[in-house]
Amino acid sequence: MTSKTLAENFALYFDIKFANTKALQQEAYRIRHAVYCEELGWEPLRDDKMEIDNCDSYSFTLLLQHKATKRYAGTARLVITPPNQPECLLPFEAHCLDSITPGAINLQDFQPGSYSEISRLAVPEEFRRRLGEQHTPFVVNEFSSDVAVFSEEERRNFPNIAVGLYLSIIALSRMCHHQAMFVVVEPRLKKRLERIGFPFEQLGEEMDYHGVRALFYLRKENYTAKLSPEVLELYQFLYDSLYPQVLLLPYLQR
Repeated sequence: MTSKTLAENFALYFDIKFANTKALQQEAYRIRHAVYCEELGWEPLRDDKMEIDNCDSYSFTLLLQHKATKRYAGTARLVITPPNQPECLLPFEAHCLDSITPGAINLQDFQPGSYSEISRLAVPEEFRRRLGEQHTPFVVNEFSSDVAVFSEEERRNFPNIAVGLYLSIIALSRMCHHQAMFVVVEPRLKKRLERIGFPFEQLGEEMDYHGVRALFYLRKENYTAKLSPEVLELYQFLYDSLYPQVLLLPYLQR
């Protein structure tokens, strides 16, 4: 029997959803609360069990839905500064500018709204349960087969949830014609992402923020240039799945 490709496995188990309704956005906020507030204690507990911040008003949110159970297996958002609202900062602009190495990048070279930040990527515990990973919001598995989730068949065939979310966010950034995207992550995670084909470049010193982290960015020309054919096929599947959902957004008059 011919083995399935990564994209075929993903299509078998997951749907990517563009959170363009209040109900879907609240599903993402609940996942974030469960992971960032209840499990990790990185953010304060909220009475409504939804983790929301100021950036959500100018973010696009994605959800990954597990087909068999209809449960949401992960979420991530793409934060984009509105071009006509320069006071709306990306998270790294609000918290990490002092860590950037002088000369590493000139943000003045980017027009407002032409770059974005990957933020609040979170996977519920049941979808990332793995020895030694209890204190992380998500796990990058490098396509290993040791994810203890659901059936044995799914353990063998589940593609990496976090990588699927990263690819989906990159697809969304490409749809927006962004010149670059930024992320604040652990350096060790950056190395894992690099091996998969995401050549994020470090922009500054490591800082202590819920562990050791640093600011990285990905140039537009490198969004997919380093992906293997198998991962590129998954990216294209996710892009094709998202594209009609984004086009179906109602037109908002100025």
